[in-house]
Amino acid sequence: MPNKINSPYTATITGCGFLYYEFQRMLPLLMAENSEALLKDELENNRIFHVNSRTSRSRFMIEFKRRYAAVPVSFWMQYQQLSESGQRAGLLYAILKCYKLVFDFHFNVTVKLWNSIDHHLNKSNVMMVFSEIAAQDAFVDSWTENTKDRCASQYLTILRQAGLLDGKTGELQALHLEAGDFEYYLRSGEEWFLEACFLYPYEINDIKSRLQ
Repeated sequence: MPNKINSPYTATITGCGFLYYEFQRMLPLLMAENSEALLKDELENNRIFHVNSRTSRSRFMIEFKRRYAAVPVSFWMQYQQLSESGQRAGLLYAILKCYKLVFDFHFNVTVKLWNSIDHHLNKSNVMMVFSEIAAQDAFVDSWTENTKDRCASQYLTILRQAGLLDGKTGELQALHLEAGDFEYYLRSGEEWFLEACFLYPYEINDIKSRLQ
């Protein structure tokens, strides 16, 4: 099998989707000074995680740690003050920072589609870009069709649960949040994330003016 070391991609989102509520329950443990001990205890005792399978708890915790570490602690401090919609957007931000595969799907497929006439997204759109990635990356090319299909499905689920995709119509929809929910990204030089939320330049400028 081709070497993972040479690839920036991972298929681990197949085993850990958006999981907003589960992540919310784990965030205080991730932020605690004795985080490792608390997570280890929770893995064994399942007091607040409420995930029945130990195998699933272990898998989710590994990915939650990755997502948590993908952005600064200062982000998570502000995240706790956001509305639920703002937090869902924030979790999407962490996922985009954490997984290059999701980031590439988002900007090579979805944002381009948003900026076109047709705002409908389906799995075949994602799979087309998957083929392009696989053509350039031997490790991704070695994944089974089932793994690729599950990655694409999981990405669509992430979009739905973040609020960017209508589950019934398959139509993309912009995230219109309170200006304060976008403040962190603008103050941190991460304006690209507002584009990832399908906001147009004039909308981004309006949010900037309200935050001044």
